[in-house]
Parts: sequence; structure tokens; C-alpha cells
Amino acid sequence: MSAHGAIGTGSHLRRGTPVGDESSLVGRRRQLAEAKRMLRHSRLVTLTGVGGVGKTKLAAAVADEVRRAFPDGVWLVELGTLEDEGLLPQTVATALGLRDQSARHPEDMLCDHLRDARSLVILDNCEHILDSCAALTAHLLRAAPQMCVLATSRQPLGVYGESVLSVPALAVPGPRQSLSPAAADHYAALKLFQRRAKEASPDFTLGPENLETVIRLCRHLDGIPLAIELAAARLRTLTPQELLRRLEERLDLSADHITADLPRHETLRASIDWSFDLCSPGEQRLWARLSVFAGSCGLEEVEAVCSGDGIPEEHVLDLVAGLVDKSVLIGEEHAAQVRYRLLETVRQYGAERLVEAGEKPALQQRHRDWYHQLVDRAEAEWLSPRQETWLTRLQSEHANIRTALEFCLSRPGQTQAGLEIAASLWFHWLCSGRLSEGRHWLGRALALAPEDTVARGKALWVDGWLSVLRGDTASALPQLAECRALALRLRDTSTLVHATQFLGGHALYEGDFRQAIGLLREAVEGHRAAGDRNGLMTALYQLTLACAMSGDPRAADVGKQCLDLCNEAHAPWSRSYALWALGLHLWRQGEPSRAAELLRDALNARRVVGDGWGIALCMEALAWTAASAGEAERGARLLGAAEVVWRSIGISQSGFRHLAAGHETTETRLRTDLGERRYGAALRRGARMGLDGAAEWALYGSSAPAPRPPQDSATQ
Repeated sequence: MSAHGAIGTGSHLRRGTPVGDESSLVGRRRQLAEAKRMLRHSRLVTLTGVGGVGKTKLAAAVADEVRRAFPDGVWLVELGTLEDEGLLPQTVATALGLRDQSARHPEDMLCDHLRDARSLVILDNCEHILDSCAALTAHLLRAAPQMCVLATSRQPLGVYGESVLSVPALAVPGPRQSLSPAAADHYAALKLFQRRAKEASPDFTLGPENLETVIRLCRHLDGIPLAIELAAARLRTLTPQELLRRLEERLDLSADHITADLPRHETLRASIDWSFDLCSPGEQRLWARLSVFAGSCGLEEVEAVCSGDGIPEEHVLDLVAGLVDKSVLIGEEHAAQVRYRLLETVRQYGAERLVEAGEKPALQQRHRDWYHQLVDRAEAEWLSPRQETWLTRLQSEHANIRTALEFCLSRPGQTQAGLEIAASLWFHWLCSGRLSEGRHWLGRALALAPEDTVARGKALWVDGWLSVLRGDTASALPQLAECRALALRLRDTSTLVHATQFLGGHALYEGDFRQAIGLLREAVEGHRAAGDRNGLMTALYQLTLACAMSGDPRAADVGKQCLDLCNEAHAPWSRSYALWALGLHLWRQGEPSRAAELLRDALNARRVVGDGWGIALCMEALAWTAASAGEAERGARLLGAAEVVWRSIGISQSGFRHLAAGHETTETRLRTDLGERRYGAALRRGARMGLDGAAEWALYGSSAPAPRPPQDSATQ
């Protein structure tokens, strides 16, 4: 096997790049060694323990230590915000860098990808979808005998062969144990407190005057790392003595009370209660409201969703800064923007407080409304210079988009909004390689909202289009036929034009170019009359492709119209598709060198946004042009690289009839020119280059940087 085809960054852990913050992993040497030992003897190891005990940090440290034993990749799959268990396989596939674009079930695609891989998959925060995690893990372990799974959960998965490592709280001194400051480092709880305290207050020193106070603090917090970190952050405004007094008052403890009498989850709850009480009323309200976000969010989202009703918008920034200072909220820089997130335990606590305040329904509605507006803006600005910006932003907001969709499809009266959001995200499903997930949400929404509405019509043509792109043309046809019939009943011109267009697209992918050209020309005129630039661009692209593949000379003029539209809009991703279609036309016209120039330009644009589907198309067509230009060795290597990319997105290009003739012609020519032995060797060399290496080589030839060794390509 090779994981060479993994596209994009996903959530993988690069070899040689630390994934755990060593400064935060205190007192875990024994558990680290034990987890490593378990992974040598068991293919499933689950780290269990109460919330806040540090299971995720320990898993990240284990990954750093064992990555050399897993040359095909170490992959982190974050599950804390996943609400729809049906999306678990898609979530894992995305984290592994796979583009879920085939008609096959994502679980089957995962099994094929991992079948011969020596990989480690980390499933983080499994407890809320335990049964689904257990079933998927068991399936993957059976299908892929060399892979291992490291899970974190509050309870074991219950899968045969599972080894369970309970992650304990950090060690604290006993109640009557005398201790010198020099010996404090022997107790992990004190060591962690000291480190976090110095971060909060650089002048802090653990000495005789405060040692007993800190010991009592850590003892009351039962050695739970999250509780200790939240407490230590308070030293920005309080002394250790004030911290202890407030904690004992909050917990109603006497000075010699030992919290070990309480279950640890109750201790954590009490310590978070205490941290909440120490926040200002505005910070408390914002903490609770922030719990409606899944994953992370930017300041713009916080201001839009969380302000009002007691939080003036102009105060949000200061309140966010206060929660960051108190280590309640974590700020991380992503693409020149700071995004904020709550640790999962802290988010769950905030969600409880939101329910108690009676604000949860209103905040969920505001969250949904914000993301509905965001998606509408993205679609309206799609054919513009902001294409790459929107692709990046929607990738960052994917967990929140899922949450908004789940709200729509699980609340009475909200399904129409769910239809609108899922359908307006057509470009996101396509560019991010989430065709299967797009169909998942569209399918749920369509089943819940059978009424004749414009929103249903749009959802039907988007669902049909995604089906065609997955190679599932049989499923697409009924959807598109229903869309057309609905448009006629509603007398809705826009829906009718889109139904016509994608019926033409269906004919194109089935290889019926004559029918495709007729339908697509009709759609082009309809979009042009309506002033729909998104629709016009996609219809012109499809019409160019249909003309090019059928040898119709009108491809040049139609392709130029498409390219001019994209250039005028300064839309780089759309422009790359116009270039690709024009490149195919030039190849069919016997101009492989000119075709290759356009295809390389298109490939470069698609690499920027990580468009796996588009990269596969470019690599495939570049192999055709090389073969036609007499560059047989280059053509075979490109064909081998293209095949790896096709496999990585779960698709065989042979499933698309409009591409089949070009592929078969090229393959026959290369076998003839090189002979079977040289052809096979060149094909294998192309496959070994990996995605990045093959793309660099396709763009720059011999001047490209040398590809990395094959065993590293899975982590690139």
C-alpha cells in the first residue's frame, strides 16, 4: 500500500514535527512508557480517565514518540464536536487527507486506503459516539492488519483485543507530609502549577512562604491538570493565599479536608464552577454563549452571535481577552487570523450554563442564522477574487457549519433553512473533497422537506450534480428529473435552467456528447439571460468540455468565453477549470505542447486550494499530452502519479465515460512506445513520487526539487 495519495493537510501529524507541548505534559513519563509498550503488543490502545485529566496531551506525546514505527503516517482525528455519528467515516477520511468523492461508502474507501498501511490513527474524544467509534475501529483493524488505533475516551471502546490505560490525576503530597521547595518538582501537580503560575505571573516563585498554600490548592483540585491550569491562571489578579481562600469557600472545605473523598469528576466540576464564579458577569455570560460554537471561531463570529442581551458588541473583545487571560478560552493563529476555542470539558460546562440561563435555543438560532448568512455571502462572492479566501474560511468553519445543519435538521420548522445551507455549499462540497458529506446533508434535508419549494429544487440539482461527480450517474438521473418536474410545477425559471444544465452534465459524463451539447447550450443562454454568473461559468465550462471531447470546433470559442468570464471576475479556481477544458480541446486538435501549457497553469491553481479532484484531472490530461508529444517515459510516469491521486479520492477515472477514450488511447500508445516492461517501471516510478513530488515534477520537469523518499510521502 501507499498513502502517497493523501491530499492536503487534513489533521495529520508530520514526522519530525512535535505535536505535543512538552511543557504541558508534566508527570506522565510512566504513562507515556506504558502506552508505548501497549502499542507494541496491542493494535488498539485506549486512554481513559475523567475529563480534564490530560488524555489528549498524552496521546499527542505518544504519537511523537512512536511515529518512526508508523512510516505510512500518524493521523489525529478530533471527534469532540462531531454530533452526527453517520459522519464518523467521512471525518476520519478527511483527517487522513482523503477526498471523499466516490460513490463508494467512506468506510470502504478507508479500508482500502489503510489495507497495507503501517499507520497510527488517533481517535480523540470518543465517549459521546462510543458505539460508532467501536464499530468503525473494529472494521478498520480487521481490514488493515498493520495499522493501529490510539483512542481517548472516558470509558473503553469495548472492542476485542483492546488494551486500556487509565490516565490518573497528577501526584500531590499527602495531607500531613512536610515538603521543602526543592522537593516540589517530585510532585507533578506542584510542578504543573508552578509552570502555569509563572506564565500568568512571571514574578511567581514557589518558596517557603507559599508552598503549603499551593500544596493545599493542588490537593483540593485533586491533581487534575485542567483544574490546576485554570487555578494557576488566576495569579494574574490574585495571590496564592487569596486563591486558596476563595476555593475553600466555594467548595465549603475546611483547611484539612481532602478532596480525594470526592469522585474526581465532581472535583473537576467544582473547580470549573469556582473558575466560573471568579469571572465577571459579562465573562460568565460570554463563556456560556461561546459553547454554541463547534471547534473554533473568529472574533467576527463571536461578536455576531454572542453580543446583545447583556453583552454590548463593543465589549466583546475585552471579554474575550479576559477569558483568554484566565485560560478558559484558547487563542490560536490560523492564516493571519486568531481563532478561539474552548477545551471540550470547558465547552460542555458552558453549554450546561447556557441551558440554565434559558438562552440555548436563542443562541443556537443566532448561530444558525450567522452561518446561513455566511454561506449565502460565500456563494454570492464565489466567482470573484475571494475564491481562495472563501475556501479557506469555510474549511475553518466546517465544524460550525455541521452544527448549524444539525440544528436545522433536528428542530421542527427549520428544515427549509437546512436545504438552503446544504445546497448553497455546492462549491465547498466540491472543492474540499466532501461530495459524500454534501450528499449526506442534502439527503437528510430532502427526506424531511418533501414540499414543492424553490429550496427543494436547488437541493435536488445540487444533489444530482454531486452524484454525477462521484461517478454515480444512476442516482443522479432521478434527482435531476424530479428537479425539472418541480421547476415546471413552480414555474421557476432558475431551477429549470439548472435542471437543464445538469441533465446536460449527466449526458456529458455518460459520453453522450450530442445530447450534452444541446442541453448545455440551452442552459448557457438561460443563465446569461438571468445574469447568473455562477451558473453561466459552470455551464460554459461543461459545454467547452462536451465540445472538446466530441471534437466540436466550437470548443475554442466557448472555452474563451468561459476563460474571459473567469479572468474578468479574477476567480482563480474557476479559471483553472476553463484552462483545463481548453487544454483538452487543444490536445484533441493535435497541439499537445500548447495544451500542456494551459494544463500546467490549471494544475498550479488547483494545488493552492488542495482541489484533489482538479489535481487528478490535470495530472491525467498532462499524461495524455506527453504521450501525444512523443514523451513516452514522462507520460507513463504522469499516468502512474495520476492513478495514485484518483485512488486517494476514491475514484477510478475509468468510471467516467467522457474520459475513458482519452485514457485508453494514451495507455495503448505508451505500452506500444515503451513496451510492457518499461511502461510498468515508469508507471511505478510515477506512483512513488507522491502527490507533491509528482505535481512539482509535472510543473517543472527535471528542475523540480527531488521528491522525498517514498516512506515519507504519507506525512507530506
